[in-house]
Amino acid sequence: MNYALIGCGRIATNHVKAVVNNGLEFAAVCDILPEAMENLLAKHGLEKETSIHRYTDYKEMIQAENPQLVAIATESGSHAEIAMYCIQHGIHVIIEKPMAMSMEDADAIIKAAETYHVKVCACHQNRLNPAVQAARKALEEGRFGRMSHGSIHVRWNRNKGYYDQAPWRGTWAQDGGCMMNQCIHGVDLLRWMMGDEVEEVYAQTAQQFHDYLECEDVGMAVVKFKNGAIGTIEGTTNVYPKNLEETLYLFGQNGTVKIGGTSTNNIDVWQFADKRPEDAGLEGLQEATSNVYGNGHTAVYADVIDAIEKDRKPYIDAVAGRNALEMILAMYQSAASGTPVKLPLKNVASTDFTGRFDQ
Repeated sequence: MNYALIGCGRIATNHVKAVVNNGLEFAAVCDILPEAMENLLAKHGLEKETSIHRYTDYKEMIQAENPQLVAIATESGSHAEIAMYCIQHGIHVIIEKPMAMSMEDADAIIKAAETYHVKVCACHQNRLNPAVQAARKALEEGRFGRMSHGSIHVRWNRNKGYYDQAPWRGTWAQDGGCMMNQCIHGVDLLRWMMGDEVEEVYAQTAQQFHDYLECEDVGMAVVKFKNGAIGTIEGTTNVYPKNLEETLYLFGQNGTVKIGGTSTNNIDVWQFADKRPEDAGLEGLQEATSNVYGNGHTAVYADVIDAIEKDRKPYIDAVAGRNALEMILAMYQSAASGTPVKLPLKNVASTDFTGRFDQ
């Protein structure tokens, strides 16, 4: 399958690993910085591969290469524009989180995918972590019983050096704050596990230590799900001196699960009323990862390839990406207004909150 990658920044290495692991035909790479392309390819020993063509203009690349599948790993603010161009040219896409920066753009992507009959995957790769998949299986089998509540804690560190690497980071137009960038994977997991249908969100956000950014560095929220369950969200980049944890708690009438590690990749607690032989191998499960993004990209790619070949929806589709974005924008809107926000959201964008933390 003919493949191209647009964007060669921090997350791109996970995409290249997934390409290699899945045996895709790596036709082209694109970035506005030629050195970014070369550095990425060199990291994977691909710098001498003349079959991988280099481009600094994604439209030129699409026209010249006509790939079947494209991954978009640029700054967040350009995701929707690039995705729409690819979709309108009949190309299947994997879009890094967040899928878009506005509800209008997210809904447009979903509609375009249907119109042009292409597969769109929102890259929420932690859904495919073995620990998360085990919990999801237990949930779908009814082992939790009625859900009481759940929570996600994303307690990470991002220092000034991180933000200095790229001027778009921490801006309302191109990135958002810790909730949109670092915490959206955890928020996606919480919503997905707790029934997906959300009634309202109440949040507080603040800018405590990163006064050189436009956006928040800590956020907390209470979520009311339509099934009666309650959720809490805590996300921050203020943890000293390094990333501490990304932990998901799920509490049901007949089961309790705690998924921990730096990126929801370990099972710390696994307790169910209906004990099963396989439970012994799950409690204490630890997945080794080379970086905070985990190992899920390879599984994401495998699923998308299969979805294309079998003409089915990807496991993590565009609606999943929209739902995760909606949660973050609801938090932003609630924090700005000081009131709970009812879902669904319609005309809300990250840029609506420009100036929120200006002194």
